[in-house]
Amino acid sequence: MIDVGKPLAGDIPAVGTVTVSRAGTLSEDELEQLCEAADAAIIDGGGFGWVHPPGREILERFFRGILLVPERELFVGRLDGIIIGSAQMLRPPRHNEAQAFAATLTHSFVAPYGRGHGLAKMLTLRVEEAARALGYHVLNLDVRESQAAAIALYESLGYVRWGVHPAYARVGGKTVRGVFYYKSLQPGGRITP
Repeated sequence: MIDVGKPLAGDIPAVGTVTVSRAGTLSEDELEQLCEAADAAIIDGGGFGWVHPPGREILERFFRGILLVPERELFVGRLDGIIIGSAQMLRPPRHNEAQAFAATLTHSFVAPYGRGHGLAKMLTLRVEEAARALGYHVLNLDVRESQAAAIALYESLGYVRWGVHPAYARVGGKTVRGVFYYKSLQPGGRITP
């Protein structure tokens, strides 16, 4: 089990306290921190679908809505108690029996002012841990090819690149490729039914 209150082996030593937790609710202050971090990440180019900040009201509705969707779990990362990043685990819908063994890591980001503390790694490992605890065998994810730091992180954690989508996103008027990954959550990295 990961102690999400302490840096993981191989992390850059943190100046402050870095934690990751599942968010079942968000206070107004937490929602404000999360929206601020999301705005900063979007402006920096890591905007989990957004290219330009959509505005505070839309972001607030987005994050409040996540908490209402039974198939989604929101994980928040904090530096010295302040939310500076998040990730989501998406479970397959109940009617999708054929893919019921796999969950998806999605919408993962850390605000640029909170990077360098190992939080992106901690968020990823916490989602893996949660998926494994729920009995999922595989964790899938996809990322824009332009997000080199995220790609390096996922590959360092053993994610296997299985494909590239040549027209994945449009950013700055240009088409950007997308990279698709999976990771077995089973002992020894096996994929079993």
